[in-house]
Amino acid sequence: MASSGAAEKPKFHEGTLKPYPHEEHGRPGDTGRAKDPVKFLLASEQRARERQVAYETVRLLREDVIECYRREGVNHYDNCQVETQKFYDVIKQKDMGQLHPNWKKTAKFDVY
Repeated sequence: MASSGAAEKPKFHEGTLKPYPHEEHGRPGDTGRAKDPVKFLLASEQRARERQVAYETVRLLREDVIECYRREGVNHYDNCQVETQKFYDVIKQKDMGQLHPNWKKTAKFDVY
């Protein structure tokens, strides 16, 4: 039976994505009030989707590393460097490469 090559496709998106639009809260004295509640809700949902994409990307890359280690055995130090480096590069990024909008106050959201 011939292989269709379907299993050889890349497992994560290599292109560029735009950050989600973000809606800040209203005036400084209004705690808990957004300027536009619909935009605020849409931005929150988009942030949750992008967080899930980041988690799944890390999970898929981790599976690639595990598969390579099992396939190569004791030679994994030499033969799995590409997979390991790709996994390391993603997990070392802030929030695992998740896209963020341009915050007005970056120090408020920068936890690293």
